[in-house]
Amino acid sequence: MCYSKKRQLRLLLTSVAIVLLWASCVFASDLSLHGFLQGNYSINTAEKNPDGGDFKWAEERVQLKLDGNQEPYHLTIKTDVFHDDIDDKADAELREGYVDMISRSWDLRLGRQIITWGLGDLTFINDVFPKDYEAFYAGRPMEYLKKGVDSIKVGLYPSVVNLEIVLVPFFEPNTFPREERFHNSMNPEAKEPDLTFENTEVALRAYRNLNGLDTSLYFYKGSFRTPSMTTNGSLFYPEISVYGATIEGRAAGGILGLEAGYYDSREDRGGDNPSAPNSSSRLMLCYKKQLIEDFSMGIQYYTEYMLKYSQYKTSLPAGYPKEDKLYQLATLRLTRMLMHQNLTLSFFMFYSPSEDDYMMNPEVKYKFTDNIWAAVGGNVFGGNSNGRFGRLDTNDNTYLQLRYEF
Repeated sequence: MCYSKKRQLRLLLTSVAIVLLWASCVFASDLSLHGFLQGNYSINTAEKNPDGGDFKWAEERVQLKLDGNQEPYHLTIKTDVFHDDIDDKADAELREGYVDMISRSWDLRLGRQIITWGLGDLTFINDVFPKDYEAFYAGRPMEYLKKGVDSIKVGLYPSVVNLEIVLVPFFEPNTFPREERFHNSMNPEAKEPDLTFENTEVALRAYRNLNGLDTSLYFYKGSFRTPSMTTNGSLFYPEISVYGATIEGRAAGGILGLEAGYYDSREDRGGDNPSAPNSSSRLMLCYKKQLIEDFSMGIQYYTEYMLKYSQYKTSLPAGYPKEDKLYQLATLRLTRMLMHQNLTLSFFMFYSPSEDDYMMNPEVKYKFTDNIWAAVGGNVFGGNSNGRFGRLDTNDNTYLQLRYEF
């Protein structure tokens, strides 16, 4: 049975209302309210936007976070209200809203929640949950890269291995930069998977410590969160299954990690369907080390190997851009803390040897008090104009973030 978008929204709003009414009774004796006021502005340093504007992002935002406890329950509601100065409109967003039920050997989380899996620093293999890349490229605080999903998460803790099981009935795609604010980009509208029992996303993580090594196995059955185009020009989200693993532990004076994943493209297992991505194997090596006190370094090397490449090349329609068989990406993060850790200097860089392009993100952040901080940074794109970052070369920007927390 399929449901319309309007029905989905009604179901979500009704669920939230029920949670709030129930929580007002259950948590009345133990509630806390926190939040922040924030200004976030990002201005072009290369060219004006495609719509002629100077700002990639300009908004004022208020976030309210309500927490409540009454064992064995815990309630969290995180809601943002904001004004977009570019489009001159106000809106509200439920960032997270969930109820936890906690027991000694299991726990349950129901509602909108942000889930993070895997080892990657801004590079993802087994973290299959939705991202907001416009937020990242426009210089918003890093927490806005991750999007919440309306889901059920169950944790089981037997003696042999710990388990996390996630069910996501409502599909949530990745968000990409809007065409009116970013050159050579688009945030396409595609047909989302129907809301049916068969299309419910299922994710599983099994993890434990083995001789000092943190190890995890992963499984996901759902859909790609980036749309593909059919031969008739329509957009859709192809079905996928992901099988993966991570292992991390101390080595070479730091923390060494390995993450791997097999992406089973269920609509193109033969490799000859140009409307869906080929299956691929993905591997990432991660290393983090504190060089001196309050100065840390992190490096990553990521590869993505397309399977059945000859079938892919044969099936590709004339005029379609051809992807490489092997995509490579390296990252570097440097973080230096000064002035009793009130001043943070950071630098992050993507560089792809296969596409010869890059993105750099330097940032300076200063805490004026325990409640007030500001950050100034930039996003710089360059390299091969056909690369994933190089094509955004004219979108360089400088951003300012101001926040008062209460």
